[in-house]
Amino acid sequence: MESWLLITNGTVVDGAANPPEPETDVLVRSNRIHSVERGIKEEHVRESIMARGDTLQVLDASRKTVMPGLIDAHCHLSFGHGQSQEEMDLYTGVELRTLRTAASAKSVLRAGVTSMSQPGSSYYIGVGVREAIKEGLVEGPRVFTAGRQMSTSNGIGDYYPDTVGVPDGSIGCLANTPDEMKREVRVQIKNGVDFIKMADSPFGEFQAFTGDEMKMVTELTQQMKRRVTIHARGNDETRAAVQAGVDWIMHSNIMDEQTAGEFGESGILLVPVLTLLANLSDFGEYVGVPPGLRDGCAGMMEASGESYQLARAAGVKFGVGSESGFAITPCGEWHARELQLLVEYAGLSTLEAIQAATQNVAMTVGLDGELGVIAEGMLADIIVVDGDPVRDVRVLQEKENIVAVIKDGDLVHFEDEVELRPFQPAQIYGTGGLLTFETVYGDVEHRAGGLDPLPWNGDDGKSLAGDIKQREKAAGTGVYAMGQSDASR
Repeated sequence: MESWLLITNGTVVDGAANPPEPETDVLVRSNRIHSVERGIKEEHVRESIMARGDTLQVLDASRKTVMPGLIDAHCHLSFGHGQSQEEMDLYTGVELRTLRTAASAKSVLRAGVTSMSQPGSSYYIGVGVREAIKEGLVEGPRVFTAGRQMSTSNGIGDYYPDTVGVPDGSIGCLANTPDEMKREVRVQIKNGVDFIKMADSPFGEFQAFTGDEMKMVTELTQQMKRRVTIHARGNDETRAAVQAGVDWIMHSNIMDEQTAGEFGESGILLVPVLTLLANLSDFGEYVGVPPGLRDGCAGMMEASGESYQLARAAGVKFGVGSESGFAITPCGEWHARELQLLVEYAGLSTLEAIQAATQNVAMTVGLDGELGVIAEGMLADIIVVDGDPVRDVRVLQEKENIVAVIKDGDLVHFEDEVELRPFQPAQIYGTGGLLTFETVYGDVEHRAGGLDPLPWNGDDGKSLAGDIKQREKAAGTGVYAMGQSDASR
């Protein structure tokens, strides 16, 4: 006995950048698309196609868009919406973090993301939740996951002083020698990861892995039938990653013409992951992100636009990844913003942006050629959208517009969602700098009139905190560098 689903009268946007097909029907058999054409009648399906005992569900998509489920190639389910690096690495135990990961998975699916790639997971939580979703214990998208991101002492996985080291709960793991790198690849694969993530320098300041190290990690991982990716923001590490033959590259914010050209010739996928930077720079003021960090991210966005224009001209293929999982990009909220940003910064058309979020990134979840396109024989991950994302791709950002989610051929029914709160037990005594005598009472000239505290309000506090961060930036202090760490994944 098989289940059938008939989606009728929708405008099909197939995910392969073909023109939309209005008033088109999609027939699903079990978990595969059986046919895509106009005029499929329910009576004909029941009488001539279905076998006795099969079931049929009909979904009317009139005046709506039918398209592949979104694929987020950069989503950190297990990070728990952290507001600080310490929160993610130190303050949330594996037990609570696993439960919060399961809750986040449901939020991701509700946003129309039916598959996701996790390039960096706490412990092996990603592996566990992946299997729990397959078994039906947890509701969520298809999950393709790495373990902890592999970093040298100069990469983004080794944040703390050597006296602290890299804690077991850290989202990164340390590997400084070829033997350590090979061991980490083998251990992670033994523990069930789908791919390995290397983590180079935070903002592309330098190339942390040597070219030979990248090649060694890539060759060993691929030899063991797994895939490999890398966080590479700068020109040098991007070019080295291209030459190493990794499967896809994340960020590549800074590229010259030569690197872009080699990137295009390689056929390697680029996943820019702009949403975290954009949220920090555009919306950070709503949640207290310091002005210096907002300005730094805005500058990185501007440089990225120039690089991505070069990359597009060189024929680089783009993919969508949102870096959801931080407090500034909570799961279920901002996945589709990346499509808008690729239109604005890389010059993609809306159809190309949809393709970047569907067909192009199917390989980052191990299903290239099987997922991400509305076509006969493809896996039936489909969303029905109230609106026209080809005219305005921003309609995908509003969850209310995602009126139906079909994953693996099944229509998902959502109950009330759990609203996760940030988990921050750090003992913070203040965020506005030192409370000096002068801060309270003013300078000597002002104190001549007596020791009355200065007038104070919340706006003054925000201004002072912002000024302190700006001065820290100018001085190049470690405090500012640590404040930037959330934008470095």
